[in-house]
Amino acid sequence: MAIELTGELIKLEAAAWAEIQAGALTADTAEQVQAAITAHAEATGASRFEVERELKRRVRHPEPEGE
Repeated sequence: MAIELTGELIKLEAAAWAEIQAGALTADTAEQVQAAITAHAEATGASRFEVERELKRRVRHPEPEGE
């Protein structure tokens, strides 16, 4: 089963990843991402772990354009 992600989830994770890379991740940002992942998993019936794994993969290791 493919994990579908929303633009909002991707946006939140991208902001968290930028903060991590800058060494400035805040608890508020981390909590927002985790709450959004949990809510999305519950709403879609997907595993919370699988949602988080796919989200991190997409944000941190995006596929090159055109593939």
